[in-house]
Amino acid sequence: MSDRQIFGGEHEHTVSVLVYNKPGVLRKIAGLFSRRGFNISSITVGDGKDPGLSRLTIVVTGDDKVIEQIQKQLYKVVEVVKVSPIDPKHRVEREMALVKVRLDGGEKIELLQLVEIFRGKIIDVSNEGVIVEITGATSKVEAFIKLLASSHKIIEIARTGKVAMNRWESSYNGEGS
Repeated sequence: MSDRQIFGGEHEHTVSVLVYNKPGVLRKIAGLFSRRGFNISSITVGDGKDPGLSRLTIVVTGDDKVIEQIQKQLYKVVEVVKVSPIDPKHRVEREMALVKVRLDGGEKIELLQLVEIFRGKIIDVSNEGVIVEITGATSKVEAFIKLLASSHKIIEIARTGKVAMNRWESSYNGEGS
């Protein structure tokens, strides 16, 4: 039930948490993780399907017992409605990044080709450079940034963190982008 192995017996684990959308809930949950010694690698929050509910997608590093401990601790928070571990073998995951790139001279064609290969979008253009949007699995976002950094001057990066959900049991994995 674990994601990418980090070191030793530790892995990244992704968990979805449905909570009542009230002030202070995120602080309570972050505090719970901190007090228990769990390091949050990524946390994203957005409206849920139902009004008044928000969905948190949390990525945490630890051994295989971490998810069980996290679930038990999260259910102690009054505002938590549901906790769902995300199965690394049967999930859909995406991350989005905005990358501000300075362009000097003849780099434009090379940048446009790289953006096209990764199915990104140029969403802002100026005389100094561009802002590129790249969306996909975390590994795709990281690969794009690494390639871009090797040949262009990255000025700034803003990343959303991972959003994920478990697949339908009989779904087709057409992930690609």
